[in-house]
Amino acid sequence: MHGRFTIEGFGRHVPERVLTNADLESIVETSDDWITTRTGIKTRHIAAPGEAASDLAAKACFTALADAGRPVEDVTQIFFATFTPDSICPPAACILEHKLGISGRPASDVSAACSGFLFAMDHAVGTLARKPDATVLLTASEVTSSRTNWADRATCVLFGDGAGAVVLSTREPKPGQATIRDIILHSDGSMWPLLTVKGGGSGWPLKLGETVKEDFFIEMNGPEVYKNAVRSMGQVCEEIVEKNGLKMDDIDLFIPHQANLRIIEAVGKRLKFFGDRVMVTVDRYGNTSAASVAIALADAKLEGRIKPGAKVLLTTFGGGFTFGAALLEFV
Repeated sequence: MHGRFTIEGFGRHVPERVLTNADLESIVETSDDWITTRTGIKTRHIAAPGEAASDLAAKACFTALADAGRPVEDVTQIFFATFTPDSICPPAACILEHKLGISGRPASDVSAACSGFLFAMDHAVGTLARKPDATVLLTASEVTSSRTNWADRATCVLFGDGAGAVVLSTREPKPGQATIRDIILHSDGSMWPLLTVKGGGSGWPLKLGETVKEDFFIEMNGPEVYKNAVRSMGQVCEEIVEKNGLKMDDIDLFIPHQANLRIIEAVGKRLKFFGDRVMVTVDRYGNTSAASVAIALADAKLEGRIKPGAKVLLTTFGGGFTFGAALLEFV
């Protein structure tokens, strides 16, 4: 990558309501042991009725702006990664702009399923390369509970709601801030049927008075998604590390997509990341889709997991299939 791209501030927000595995036992045929053994998830946060993705995003964005020491008026562009926008039209980014109390900035949604945060980060870097004076607000926010089939025990135990945000610019980084060293993204549309939310799209339109069908919700071929997620995230991490003249031993913290503890452990084993070198939040948040890496990154900073000079490797995988990795270096 050419130029300096700085992450000045980090933020995240999760809804107040916590849904435990014990709570799920009264909703669907499952158990705490079954969920924990297969996913590593113990709790997840669920949005309140009427609480939309833009509401969660706004709170995460204000936290990120405060962390950067920036007033909201400094923002010149907004990117919003999500597969659960407030509405099909208008874009959630425009609604977010209004809730932030600003107007006139270009604001757009980025759709790349669970990989949305890194795809939107790549958009932000492209914007900064063309407009070095810009200040980009990037958020990833999901209300996955709005597209969860609570009668399907294979998927309903996995997902949670939440938002993460970062503020990006070309300014000289200060202590606690990070530079984006590289981003690599890939997609493979040949396997799109393995992870879908089809209902309501133009290919599967809803009709007035029609009952909502199962295709309105997340549908997933779990074993195939697991296999492809481990392979794809492993490969793209190897690609970005090698491209930047590094070795896995040079990486101080690994932050993978928080889909499932088994996937995280399998990718970590392949790359030889273990213990404190791996950031795990899936146990308390579940899979928050596009927001998962953004939330984990903000938590890693809050918890003091990232030291000055640390190299941090992010990776993600989502429906599409979409997958990618980003390499950050902290000051």
